[in-house]
Amino acid sequence: MQHYEERLTAPRSWWLIALLAGIAMGLILLPLGTLPMLAGLIIGGALSATAVSSYGSARIRVLSDSLVAGDARIPLPALGAIEVLNAEEAAAWRRHKADTRAFMLLRGYIPTAVRVEVTDPEDPTPYLYLSSRRPERLAAALEAVRAG
Repeated sequence: MQHYEERLTAPRSWWLIALLAGIAMGLILLPLGTLPMLAGLIIGGALSATAVSSYGSARIRVLSDSLVAGDARIPLPALGAIEVLNAEEAAAWRRHKADTRAFMLLRGYIPTAVRVEVTDPEDPTPYLYLSSRRPERLAAALEAVRAG
């Protein structure tokens, strides 16, 4: 059973940039003729859109037995204290408070985050840093699943 899900989609402005990258590729190939220009426009736009979509496809899910963040799957008993980070605290944990051993599902375009301690003695990861547009809901879902 799934208790929470969030997809860390890229902002709309990135899609505009992908479109502009396709147009730029078409213009670069314009001196070679109309057909190469159209191919550059289509292929450049498709590659840019694929890159934006791929980067924005990361998901955070809270299941009944684990937390899934990107490619990581952490059992709930291995998680400790949960801290909701506002924009200022999240920036501090991305910069000077960061631990190089931490697992970070970081998206710079999302200002808020959740920090979850890892209590498993076998795991060298001290905490998880998870960018989230709804950090309070993510923390509440984690607490509810652990309590119930």
